[in-house]
Amino acid sequence: MGIRKVELNDYPQISSLLTQLDYPDTELFIKGKIETLLKDPNEELLVFEEDKVIMALISVHFIPQLAVKGDFARISYFAVDKNIRSKGIGRKIEEYCTELAIKRKCDRVEVHCHSRRIDAHRFYIRQGFEESPKYFIKMLPQSK
Repeated sequence: MGIRKVELNDYPQISSLLTQLDYPDTELFIKGKIETLLKDPNEELLVFEEDKVIMALISVHFIPQLAVKGDFARISYFAVDKNIRSKGIGRKIEEYCTELAIKRKCDRVEVHCHSRRIDAHRFYIRQGFEESPKYFIKMLPQSK
């Protein structure tokens, strides 16, 4: 089938892919997160599927910018099943999202990729990304 928009009933397979990225236990809340993202006009939540098996997932946010002409596209989650990596599926879905970003008048695609994900770094460099070395995060307390 190829690339398509996520459907709510995809949540078990998406949760499995996220577990491969070291995000365990998402099955407890992921259905609600998917519902929220599907309603957001500045979000594209896509999968690559063959024979009803989801092989890859990408979540891209389109972020309007105030001080620069072009907007940003930010990849927040990108996973290809570990059993089928290096077969071109990641390239196809990333390039598809790049085209979406161009159509949405974005002038860049950003992705945060943890320092431990060395193979992913090589993939992004092959796809034309450049390292931008400063990234700050502030963790917030969670309400119970």
